[in-house]
Amino acid sequence: MKGFLNCAVLTMITGMFILAVSSAVHADVTVGDEAPDFVLTDTYGVSHSLSQYEGKFVVLEWLNHDCPFIQKHYRSGNMQHLQNEYTAKGVIWLSINSSAPGKGGNYPPDVANQLSEKVGAAPTAVLLDPEGTVGHLYGAKTTPHMFVINSKQQLIYQGALDDKPSTHPADIESAHNYVRAALDQAMTGKKVAVKSTPAYGCSVKY
Repeated sequence: MKGFLNCAVLTMITGMFILAVSSAVHADVTVGDEAPDFVLTDTYGVSHSLSQYEGKFVVLEWLNHDCPFIQKHYRSGNMQHLQNEYTAKGVIWLSINSSAPGKGGNYPPDVANQLSEKVGAAPTAVLLDPEGTVGHLYGAKTTPHMFVINSKQQLIYQGALDDKPSTHPADIESAHNYVRAALDQAMTGKKVAVKSTPAYGCSVKY
């Protein structure tokens, strides 16, 4: 009987492990594949789906205003400059907050809007993902973690914003911006030279 119970427990643990690994594997998206569709509500109560933006380039930016890496890019104006520049060219820029309730960076919509206004953020929308559903779907690991999707809804870049994994605004000037490069290359019909990089920043507070 004891051996049977041990075997049953081992089987259950093994099954749970396989399920966890399987979920993790299916959570990460692959560059070149179709980007998974999703539906999230923004800080003004408006629903957005990825599929509604078919035919346009889309940038997904994982956001947490409490994170010093995010603060680096917003206090310097770097992120807002990118948002303004590319939304003016028709790119849809979606900032996604996947911080869970009670975790750092989770704010009610009105406070989130105040934070956006304070720094002059200029995305198309700030989307709320407190359950982490879309964050896990895309395998978002850090704030920021950037994803660029082309007009055919294919993922063409994922990873870091740039090649300077620091919290120092002074590093921005000499940084190579991967998101800018991916957008400029793809929007002019060229191949994206760097398709994936390790994301850097604060961990997403699931």
